[in-house]
Amino acid sequence: MPTPPGPPTVRLRRLAAELSSLRAEAQLTREQVEEQTGVNQGTLWRLEKGRAKPQSGTLETLFDLYGVPPKRRTELIELARDAKSPGWLGPYRVYADEISPGYATYMSFEAEASTLHNFEALLIPGLLQTPEYARASLLDVVPIPEERIEELVRVRAERQAILTRPAPGREEPVQFWAVMDEAALRREVGGRAVMRAQLRRLLELSERPNINLQVIPFDKGAHPGMIGSFIRLGFGNTAPDLICEERWAGNLFLEKESEVERYGIVFDTLRAMALGPRDTVAMIAGLVAR
Repeated sequence: MPTPPGPPTVRLRRLAAELSSLRAEAQLTREQVEEQTGVNQGTLWRLEKGRAKPQSGTLETLFDLYGVPPKRRTELIELARDAKSPGWLGPYRVYADEISPGYATYMSFEAEASTLHNFEALLIPGLLQTPEYARASLLDVVPIPEERIEELVRVRAERQAILTRPAPGREEPVQFWAVMDEAALRREVGGRAVMRAQLRRLLELSERPNINLQVIPFDKGAHPGMIGSFIRLGFGNTAPDLICEERWAGNLFLEKESEVERYGIVFDTLRAMALGPRDTVAMIAGLVAR
């Protein structure tokens, strides 16, 4: 019997998302694509779901139909060439001139996830940030032109919708579990007023049944999260989990089972060291009342 195909790699997932997006931009159905190119609808479905690696000839045919410019063609062909290789340093650079394909792909992963486990050492998690906090963190931390800030703040706000409404095909919003170092609560990003409003926002979000917040207090001393922030994206039975680390060079995606398991152990350790959700809320409320 033939060996069944393994789960799609991050590169293959990204390529699938790109192909689906390009077809949507061209306003074509799969049936119309088949009529105009001869690419079978079933084949196209498998390509857009990451179930198969496309041949270069098929890609070129689709690119011609979708009107894909040369630079993007080259990027996607290189992506397809390496699609079977696990792990990926994706071009998710928040200081890019525009919202990069890598960022859009990350957001598609995030929107499809059923669970998100996020550790943050110095900042409030992006999905929990107020617009004012997000704006201040971008202005003071990331070297991008000010005219790009509002676009990035808007995108971040749009991402937050996954906390309050189910993704397509799901009955409930994503289950979000955030663990933060106490430094994230005490660093006055944007000034006292902005930070107080941000802490109030955390208190509001903590009341949602799908959101758990925990804080590791300073008096716990050193902990594994001091190496850096990360997020684990869980997809239930539909796909293997992913780990994402944000870096200056881009987002590092990890998907080997041993790597995902290692980060899972780290997150469980951080949860055990942190205050429970009720005590975390009490700490946040105390900081608001100062």
